[in-house]
Amino acid sequence: MAPTRSDSEEALQRAMALVRECMTDHGFVASQTDNHNYRRIWGRDGVIVGLAALMTGEPDLQKAMRNTLKSLADHQGPHGEIPSNVDMVSGRISYGGTTGRVDAAIWFVIGVAEYWQASGDESFIERLLPVIDRVMFLLGAWEFNNRGLLYIPATGDWSDEFIHNGYILYDQLLYLQALRSCCFLYNRCKQEQRPDLAEKISRLEKLIQDNYWFGAQDKIPEHVYHEVLFEKGRKAADRCTQRYWMPFFTPHGYGYRFDAFANILASLLDVASDSRRQAVDAYLEENVVPSRFKLLPAFYPVIKPVDDDWKDLKVTFSYNFKNNPYEYHNGGLWQMLTGFYVADLVRRGHRNRAEMYLQGINQANRLPMNGRDWGFAEYVNGQTFRPGGNIAQCWSASAALMGGYALRGKPVFSINEDQAPLQ
Repeated sequence: MAPTRSDSEEALQRAMALVRECMTDHGFVASQTDNHNYRRIWGRDGVIVGLAALMTGEPDLQKAMRNTLKSLADHQGPHGEIPSNVDMVSGRISYGGTTGRVDAAIWFVIGVAEYWQASGDESFIERLLPVIDRVMFLLGAWEFNNRGLLYIPATGDWSDEFIHNGYILYDQLLYLQALRSCCFLYNRCKQEQRPDLAEKISRLEKLIQDNYWFGAQDKIPEHVYHEVLFEKGRKAADRCTQRYWMPFFTPHGYGYRFDAFANILASLLDVASDSRRQAVDAYLEENVVPSRFKLLPAFYPVIKPVDDDWKDLKVTFSYNFKNNPYEYHNGGLWQMLTGFYVADLVRRGHRNRAEMYLQGINQANRLPMNGRDWGFAEYVNGQTFRPGGNIAQCWSASAALMGGYALRGKPVFSINEDQAPLQ
């Protein structure tokens, strides 16, 4: 039975209520549950929630985004690091676990630009521009060889317990948007041209387009990072050639699993051509998304005990192993990811499909969990469709806001809708 309009409104209202429940004087916390690890200001989670919050136009949510950014900026590390999380009660700052969280810094820059675009808060941005400059310097250092791509250590981004490292596409796409965001702030807020950033933006777009999509052509693309590495990777990639973006490569070779976040961002950030977008859409529908739940997994296919990668996955965790088959990053279905996909589908004019995926988000959010009728689980098991992870997760609620307000015409990355070229 299809959900009614009142069902959709209830889902949006409950999501809004949970996001407000997660507001504090210091910004958005990941969850207000008894798990103290989630009652912190997180660099990644806070900004993603904040992007959805800005789409609503609600003044109190906009203020919470400002407070989130301020809390992160106030605890910047000595080299420019943005915290993975801050416990505002104890004062404990974490820049990552076994390695640093590179994407926390990148999301921060993106969030600052989106906040300024929504608020016009000049004095706040004046205070944060030196913070951003230090972040961008650090990100440039993380290119290591000054060739345009960030090198990400294992466990260094949102997939912090998955076997993912090297030149990870997800992080390159965020880096691209951070460069755009920094250039945008200088152009629009400071009225200063930044040709150095404009050149890096153009170069990185080409590097992504040429190194992470394997076409059928025999010719090596112009901006390939390493010709031998690329050719070896392409020859081994028969099942994914011209179907989706490659997730990463290292000096040893390419990874081949489907990375949902990276493929969504490639489209949403206008790196993908229409033909590549259509190929990814088709791959998702034919292979990845369950018919019962219109939600996206973090990665596909699932790693199982019989697979070669299982041994490495089994030892990649901080405290407790979470990545059993169909759980967490290993085939768990994520409302947060799906919210970005809804926004992408709407932006491309696919409203009917976007509404189906928003229904999937709402269906997942209303699964009962630990006595709570609307559990807002962290993710959904990809096989049993039972709620998994933490309860009352703020970014699961924000996915409903992101999808719902995208259907009302609000963009996630509003600076990209500005028609004036960056310079």
